[in-house]
Amino acid sequence: MRLLQFSTSHYCRKARLTLGYKGISYEVENLTPGAHVLKLKPLVGTTTLPVLLPEQTKHPIAVGDSTAIAQFLEAHYPNPPLSLPTSSAAAEMWMIEDWLDESIGTATRFVYYDFRSKAGKSIDPSIASQLVIGVVRWQYGMNPTRVKLAEQRLESGVNSLGERWKTQDYLVGDRLTIADITAAALLSPLALIPSYRQRYPWLFDRICQVHHRCREPLPPGLQEEPWGDR
Repeated sequence: MRLLQFSTSHYCRKARLTLGYKGISYEVENLTPGAHVLKLKPLVGTTTLPVLLPEQTKHPIAVGDSTAIAQFLEAHYPNPPLSLPTSSAAAEMWMIEDWLDESIGTATRFVYYDFRSKAGKSIDPSIASQLVIGVVRWQYGMNPTRVKLAEQRLESGVNSLGERWKTQDYLVGDRLTIADITAAALLSPLALIPSYRQRYPWLFDRICQVHHRCREPLPPGLQEEPWGDR
């Protein structure tokens, strides 16, 4: 299998965590923003990553979108399972996954790129990096009002997750699911923002745990943690 991705995308991280949890061998192909459109359009008809190329007979040529990738892998590689056995638990799990995808993941993007363009500029002040950050901010129409709304959405969302993750091992059910993987991936960029590290230490403990379970290197900001030796 081959995963087409942007190396810094938290949605692509979600796909890597999913593949790692399933124990599936794959290769990564990092695409160049902008030029990636030329490759994706003929494959999936869209311009967003990640895209998985199963490269096996009787499988689709390409699967686009991190949720569709998870569903494809669950259908064709059921062990270990990403979902839960009862319909009610599975429905709750996918509802949380969708909320994380559509709301929390986008809020994280706004807050992270705003930070990288200001207080976090020293992380990589190179012209190339700042150009990409500027393009992303323009592409998604980021402005102070929308960033503030994203911060409020993140605060509410993280507190809601905390009501579960602080008192139980998993967001839903008694085992790791796509809900945990999605939360760990889509909130991982916040590890580079000191205020989030200070306010939510439990969150980054969970993110480290999920990465360990999924055999995925820790995201930037958490790479000094000792999880890789466990």
